[in-house]
Amino acid sequence: MELVAGCYEQVLFGFAARPAESWTIVPDFTHHAHSASLSAVSVNNRYVVTGSRDETIQIYDMKKKIEHGALLQHNGTITCLEFYGTAHLLSGAEDGLICIWNTKRWECLKSIRAHKGHVTSLSIHPSGKLALSVGTDKTLRTWNLVEGRSAFIKNLKQNAHIIKWSPDGERYVTVITNKVDIYKLDTASIIGTITTEKRISSLRFITDSILAIAGDDEIIRFYSCDSQKCLCEFKAHENRIKDIYSFEREGQHVIVTASSDGYIKMWNLDLNKIKDVPSLLGEVNTKARLTCLAVWLDQASETKENSDKAATSSQANEDKKSSIVRKSKVCWTDNIDKAEKRKQKITPEKQTLEAPLQKKKKKQNSSA
Repeated sequence: MELVAGCYEQVLFGFAARPAESWTIVPDFTHHAHSASLSAVSVNNRYVVTGSRDETIQIYDMKKKIEHGALLQHNGTITCLEFYGTAHLLSGAEDGLICIWNTKRWECLKSIRAHKGHVTSLSIHPSGKLALSVGTDKTLRTWNLVEGRSAFIKNLKQNAHIIKWSPDGERYVTVITNKVDIYKLDTASIIGTITTEKRISSLRFITDSILAIAGDDEIIRFYSCDSQKCLCEFKAHENRIKDIYSFEREGQHVIVTASSDGYIKMWNLDLNKIKDVPSLLGEVNTKARLTCLAVWLDQASETKENSDKAATSSQANEDKKSSIVRKSKVCWTDNIDKAEKRKQKITPEKQTLEAPLQKKKKKQNSSA
């Protein structure tokens, strides 16, 4: 299990978390990943990908602990990255594009002009059939991933900066400044709204009906999607919280938080006592201004990210029937023009990520 976090200082941190050793967190690697601050990170069972203001996506092979290459399709800050299963990655950027990548050959299957302004957030339905995106053109767009086209456009009163599906795919939420609108899938209508005092910086579904919300302060709050009431709140950091991640391990729900105070913290959440403050499992001080966070889970160790349950089960059925993503691969590939094909090649890199944290300090200081 690896905690991976990006920061303003252009560095990707890797910390090995050891549940069997009282959740000890040990420095594993630091890597000067980009030439500008990191803005997004995403993981699947093998890879970690990072996006940056330098307009590139960097790929890291966590099995081999090497830098795998760079994707150069976008012309703008990478704002969002999301894997679907083991075979596909979606990326969004300030150039208004959403790109669909095949992660076997790392080629761009399709580049979609998604928004007239920036793409601020995207989320893939657990089935892999649909994706949602929001942008600075005040629209919420639904994408048919089977055919690789726009399915529906909803005009919003303001720009949303976060969109997220629930794990069961029955509802989704949008975030506009300090307001969370909860939508029901079958009606595409708002069924409830949560309003916080501060601007919301990160949001995560803990279960199908419970949200963890972090704003521009030190507080984590758990809300019920059904009643829109705050179930619990607690001070997690000394400065504003930048990102939240969650996963389930052997029935244990773990929340991971990253803050501008430089700390990454792991919390144990008891869903049967949701009103109780989560207990701190472990923490580490990166001494950096963190921007984004993810947890890479080694599939060999019987761990499962709770927001990817449906996606994982869908991928398991890929060989038994013609899957949504495999069908769409043909469609997307056929629609790529020659210019895109020239641009979609990855820049190969083989730099090791295995160097310990202490040995990297001198190199970082010289490049800062």
